[in-house]
Amino acid sequence: MNPSTTSIDIAKNVLLEQSQALQATALRISASFESAVNTLLNHSGKCVISGIGKSGHIAQKITSTFNSTGTPATFMHAGEAMHGDLGIYQPGDPSILISKSGCTVELLRLIPTLRTFKSPLIAIVANTQSPLAKECDIVLDASINREADPLGIVPTTSALVTLALGDALACALMSARGFAQTDFARFHPAGQLGRNLLLSVADVMHPTDRIACLHSGATLRDAVIAMTRFPLGAACILDSNTRLIGFITDGDIRRALQSENDIRTLPVEKVMTRNPIHIFPDTSLSDAAKIMEDRPSQISVLPVLDHDGITCLGLLRIHDIYQPNLL
Repeated sequence: MNPSTTSIDIAKNVLLEQSQALQATALRISASFESAVNTLLNHSGKCVISGIGKSGHIAQKITSTFNSTGTPATFMHAGEAMHGDLGIYQPGDPSILISKSGCTVELLRLIPTLRTFKSPLIAIVANTQSPLAKECDIVLDASINREADPLGIVPTTSALVTLALGDALACALMSARGFAQTDFARFHPAGQLGRNLLLSVADVMHPTDRIACLHSGATLRDAVIAMTRFPLGAACILDSNTRLIGFITDGDIRRALQSENDIRTLPVEKVMTRNPIHIFPDTSLSDAAKIMEDRPSQISVLPVLDHDGITCLGLLRIHDIYQPNLL
């Protein structure tokens, strides 16, 4: 390493080299990729993905991505395959064999047996003239100019390109299968992904009997008392028919303190936001998070209104979206 080369320089060089490698890979996508997609799409069973070393780790990630996006897949360790793990195969199960060099002995010795299983063989290799490439039915080109590490030998760029090709296959298969957000939710019932896709605002919001609600004649003193009783960060100003006419947040009260000598008797109408941004009860948590977060100034709490946009039904906080998953 050149003494004048900083860690920041190295990081930038790695990312730039890898991005260029990905662009070059995209330009090489050809009919062989479509053949691989069709082979996987037309098989009703599973796909077996195999590799060893760093390629094995990438194979496991591709396997996981396939499974979560509607393409049944299983990982088979290339070193364990000949010691009983080949029993995972059913006749016709396609194989994806991953090797940077295309000379991995553990993969090459599998091929005669895989042929007896009538397994279509798809290779992802960095050397399209390698023994593995020549033995397989379909070859996806994962070649690179050099690895991105200072020595040019550590599987960095090659691993990224291989993973990206796996992602590309998964995405193409998703599209071909018409894989929808509801399917993704079905396969991810736990964790934040599942929570955001399966639950709606109505499932986690605070109803009006558990939030600070005030009438239009109330003062900021009344607001502080109500918001202390229900410390959710906001209060809804309602008319006699529970229609929302205004919204006050903790921030509004702090700003009023800065500009007024005595806020106790200040009418809430002087401080409240009329026609505030709001949300509906059947909005998914995923969409709610986007509404609250994908903006220059994030919103921490929103009123929940009926579909006429008039009657207040409750409050939603950003914290409610990210509560521990109870599914």
